[in-house]
Amino acid sequence: MDCVFCKIVSGEIPAQVVYEDTVSMAFKDANPATPVHLLVVPKKHADSLADTGDLTEAELGHLLKVAAHVATDAGVGDNFRLLINTGEGAGQSVFHLHVHVLGGKRMGRLIG
Repeated sequence: MDCVFCKIVSGEIPAQVVYEDTVSMAFKDANPATPVHLLVVPKKHADSLADTGDLTEAELGHLLKVAAHVATDAGVGDNFRLLINTGEGAGQSVFHLHVHVLGGKRMGRLIG
């Protein structure tokens, strides 16, 4: 598989890992959009939230728990945004499901 996040999970490509367990891995984004910009990925490949492959509901929920945990560890546990881009039209550029954890600066409201 030619998936950059799968290669990070396997250790083929180095990353600044901030958390790892049997289900997921979190690492710093190589091109951060905010002072804190972490990515939480499942270790099992899934293309997107629209195509979760073999991931269970428990594993999907686990990604959110890990996102909150790494946000707290990064010092932004009370003020962070989670973002999941699904599909090229929504801005997804790596087709391995991932949760962006964004924080460290004031962000404007996106909706309502």
